[in-house]
Amino acid sequence: MALYDKDFVAWSKQQAEALRAAARSGSNQRLDWQNLAEEIEGLGISQRSVLRSQIRRIIRHLIKLEHSRAIEPRRGWVESTGDARAEIEDLLKISPSLKTELDRDIAAQTKRAIELAIRDLRGHDEIQDADLPRLRGASYTAEQIFGDWFPEEPPR
Repeated sequence: MALYDKDFVAWSKQQAEALRAAARSGSNQRLDWQNLAEEIEGLGISQRSVLRSQIRRIIRHLIKLEHSRAIEPRRGWVESTGDARAEIEDLLKISPSLKTELDRDIAAQTKRAIELAIRDLRGHDEIQDADLPRLRGASYTAEQIFGDWFPEEPPR
């Protein structure tokens, strides 16, 4: 099975490097080597961006599920989290090399997701300034983010 079929991100990185090497060696092919390499490499970067976006979405919803007393949007947050988890599962099947930086991606996206969730919760008067240190200190494990886990509902 070709690398393209096993790991798209690894393939795109390999192909970009091969194009750059061909350009350095003075290939007689009339191609825009540098831009071709950048475009192919960009495909892999795009996959990583999708992964980070889905991680951020999951964490944002987990924060709201944990801290919002609202009843109505909960189901949507749960469904959106499930969709994001399925997207990540599909993405990691296509590009398993993305797994190597999951912990770093989670750490990078947690702070951003928390701030987005705070903005959402403030918009509905669901948190006070005194709640902010606790919210900003939130963290989730990879198992919580990618598995079937959901936080308990806060008391109403």
